[in-house]
Amino acid sequence: MTVDEFIARNGPSWQRLGELTNRAGRRASTLTAGELDELVSLYQRTSTHLSLARSRFADPALSAQLTQLVARSGAVVYGTRPRTLRAATRFVTETFPAALWHSRWFVLVATLLLVVPALAVGAWIAVSPEALEASGPEALRQAYIEEDFEAYYSELDSTEFFATVATNNIQVGILSFAAGVLLCLPTAYVMALNGANLGFAGGLFHAAGEAARFWGLILPHGLLELTAVFVAGGSGLRLGWAIVDPGDRRRSDALVEEGRRAVVIVLGLVGVFIVSGLIEGYVTGSGLPTSLRVGIGLTAEAAFLAYAGVLGHQAARRGLTGALGESDQRRWTREAAT
Repeated sequence: MTVDEFIARNGPSWQRLGELTNRAGRRASTLTAGELDELVSLYQRTSTHLSLARSRFADPALSAQLTQLVARSGAVVYGTRPRTLRAATRFVTETFPAALWHSRWFVLVATLLLVVPALAVGAWIAVSPEALEASGPEALRQAYIEEDFEAYYSELDSTEFFATVATNNIQVGILSFAAGVLLCLPTAYVMALNGANLGFAGGLFHAAGEAARFWGLILPHGLLELTAVFVAGGSGLRLGWAIVDPGDRRRSDALVEEGRRAVVIVLGLVGVFIVSGLIEGYVTGSGLPTSLRVGIGLTAEAAFLAYAGVLGHQAARRGLTGALGESDQRRWTREAAT
């Protein structure tokens, strides 16, 4: 394509962008909602045209013209429409699921790092009288099993308890993610420690013949909550692995790329932790039948796994990996090519 053909093909859209920018610059309210959408779309497309003009055509006048147009329209776009419903929808339906799918093997590793210690410690406490005795005095164990463990879910008002556990879970998730940058080791430690604590509690209940009560209190919220912890841990491990083994990238580039994806996962997990917190605050300690409480937990877990699996696989087939801004960048490129 020659520079004249390039101008002939895209000139009308540049002219339209200039018109909308001039009107919005005078008073943004003069644009309708449809015209605002058009302005954003034309700005994104023209930004790509500017890159193409600079890389393919030795035409300083064209580059200068497009640079000025992009700068003017960009000031309007980011000044009047920093965030759109469409962008939020893409995050939920494309970006977050793509990031989950892209990190699935690291999530599996994080899962094993928590589940294996949980099973090992739980089995040890449950079947070994010596380990059970060493875990604490019998009176304290009985109080923990018969009162303290269950009271934890009902001693506070449901709304207050929800706010407390949701905040705590988000903090644990962020810690699991952020610690991974230190070569994965702190994240692995956090996973193993949480697994050991879970196994310890489960082992005490199993040894006392109260396994059904333990699982009746853990499963309603724990399935979704632990899945979110696994995902946060997997994101942290992937972030650290980018430093250990960056592949054909420079370590700094690998860290930036994985950081963009990790931010997406952390933002998405905030919503997941809120849902699990709602279940823990309003369902786990409620007077509902155990089967119903567990059923709610299973439904929430199945819904999240289906969401991550189906939408994540679809996004991956379109070439998305979940990095922040990646969906927009690919869409702009497609629009420029047409």
